[in-house]
Amino acid sequence: MTTDHVADILAAFHFIRPLWLLLLAPIAALWWLVRRAAAQGIDLPYVIAPHLATALTVGSQERQRLRPIDGVALLLALLVLSAAGPTWSRIANPLVADTAPLVVVLKVSKSMTATDIPPSRLERAKHKVLDLLEERAGAKTALVAYAGTAHQVVPPTEDPEVIKPFLEGLDPSVMPRDGESARGALSLAATILAAQEAPGTILFLLDRITDADLSAFNPHVAEGGAPVLFWLASRDRGAADKLNQIAGTAVVELTADRSDVSTVQRRITAAYEAALSQDERQQWQDEGWIFALPAAVLLLFWFRRGWTMQWAVVLVAASFAFSSVEARAEGWKDWFFTPDQQGQMAFDNKDYQTAADLFEDPLRKATALYRAGKYEEAAELYAWQESANAAMGEGLSLIKSRSYRPAIAAFEKAVERDPDNKAAQHNLELARYILDYIETTREQSDTGEDSGIGADDVVYDNEAGRGTDSQQPPQSTSETVPETAEQWMRTVDTRTGDFLRSRFALEAARGQK
Repeated sequence: MTTDHVADILAAFHFIRPLWLLLLAPIAALWWLVRRAAAQGIDLPYVIAPHLATALTVGSQERQRLRPIDGVALLLALLVLSAAGPTWSRIANPLVADTAPLVVVLKVSKSMTATDIPPSRLERAKHKVLDLLEERAGAKTALVAYAGTAHQVVPPTEDPEVIKPFLEGLDPSVMPRDGESARGALSLAATILAAQEAPGTILFLLDRITDADLSAFNPHVAEGGAPVLFWLASRDRGAADKLNQIAGTAVVELTADRSDVSTVQRRITAAYEAALSQDERQQWQDEGWIFALPAAVLLLFWFRRGWTMQWAVVLVAASFAFSSVEARAEGWKDWFFTPDQQGQMAFDNKDYQTAADLFEDPLRKATALYRAGKYEEAAELYAWQESANAAMGEGLSLIKSRSYRPAIAAFEKAVERDPDNKAAQHNLELARYILDYIETTREQSDTGEDSGIGADDVVYDNEAGRGTDSQQPPQSTSETVPETAEQWMRTVDTRTGDFLRSRFALEAARGQK
């Protein structure tokens, strides 16, 4: 954990239920009264000489010893702090992303072909990107390449297989102009992240930066732009020192092992949590367990000789008797964690079915069912919720189960509940496009349009079936529509390098006009 991360935690630290802290005052008063009464010695007659009184007094050092009331007061204080709900981070929306969105900005200039980092700076940087994509499985990642001009290579995607072929095709020969336009790459990456629902990070993989581009980063940071992280692909200390001049950014140097990948991932997560803490739409994460665990350890000392207090035993018995949570015999975790907390642990470990069984919160249970592939069950549970996020989840579940018309209705419901929800608007347009594509393809298939059917051939009209609910897209008689990104990539006949060269040249020409 870095110093900046600790500072961010301390800055956001507060209590969700601060009124519980009022109980600390009576606990402190009780501790003081009980300890004062126990520590008072016996008053001997004043006629006894002081040195004889000291010799006749037994246990005069007991005032310095720990007493049962010390452990009880500390235990009660820890329980109060736990009940107050300490927190420093918010609960991320599970429908948006597992982790922070990221824009990887890769410098693809001639200087990146240097071999001080074998086999070359550019090739090693590509390998590091692949390692990072493996660490970020399921998170949205976009790829931008720049030299004299900056270009979006791949838009934000959760599928690493989409990025890999384009990453391999990047080479200085595909860039329209040589140079180092980090300023343009920063602007393009910021634009990409602005369209995302969740806050994200910009990651530069580069070997150096020019003084002209250096001046563009300080205003970006000062104006509260997306966090910027530099991954240095060179052995040039001067380049590292120059990048360290940018306030509010971090520089990570490439290593022979994967330690730098872990460092980059931790910094991306820290930046995401810091940005998420400013999002008032998300709930705060209750971290009361940090005080509950030491309280459980102190509880073990109550049965030691000299530490047992009768009234404390009665207090513990009463706490169990009036507990609002029903006792369950599912293991030791039930003593320390609520069902929702246990469900979140299983969810974080990608054991979605177990998480769905444990969650009591309906929205979390529905999300776990969605991740477990139980789309129909998830859609039914989402439908009972009244939030825009629940309607979004219902629509996504219906899309996955290929019920496109009900999915459109769900997304319309999400937009109605939250008109400013860009993700809901995008999904609504996408669902309508999919339905229109399916019905149009079906009509063309039935009527013989674009399929080589002659005028004298027998065909069956399906015009009446256009308004029916479409469950899955039929295949055209002329070609098979690729269903996955990997299948789509296999249909591309040209090499990705040639494709990128042509596309970047066209974009550069348009930018000059």
